[in-house]
Amino acid sequence: MGYQLSAVVADAELLREQTAELDHAVLGELRQDFALLPVTPQLIVELTGSLPDYAADNPSVAQPFGLVLSPPLVELLSAWSMSGPVAYLEAEFFGGDGYQSAAVWLGGTLSWGPQFDDVLDAPRDKWPINSALTRLGAEPGAWIDPFAELGLHLERNTDGWLAHGRRRLSADYWDELVEQWEEDR
Repeated sequence: MGYQLSAVVADAELLREQTAELDHAVLGELRQDFALLPVTPQLIVELTGSLPDYAADNPSVAQPFGLVLSPPLVELLSAWSMSGPVAYLEAEFFGGDGYQSAAVWLGGTLSWGPQFDDVLDAPRDKWPINSALTRLGAEPGAWIDPFAELGLHLERNTDGWLAHGRRRLSADYWDELVEQWEEDR
């Protein structure tokens, strides 16, 4: 089973304010008052007025994202970051092979990254997505790392996050289902 992520993550209220008038914005609720905005081709067109561009080669240190972050998209993320930190996260895994990349904007500028890793042999807190989430203000908790703490493991791909957001599920919804299942056993 694979995992794919292409999303903007930030404070839930910040993302609600910035996307309220957008037709193709669907927010997935995460823990700790964060939200995830799945990045789809339709959303890119709505945000930038242009079709998305994707890297011809696999992501690498030189080109950390599969989605080419166009100047209009970077300007938009920079503008949103005037209200608080904003991260663009990307990951793709299948059969143990893959990568994750992340970048964070704050105060109108790129403040961290982009970082890329396709080996993930460093401590978990140094992985790109965990590092970005920490920079957003994610707090440690009961889960193994910020990725799981916020609930980014709950959906496997963009379609899953779109369904999650459209159904207005919380990240805690799945935990509640597990608790109920365990009680019913």
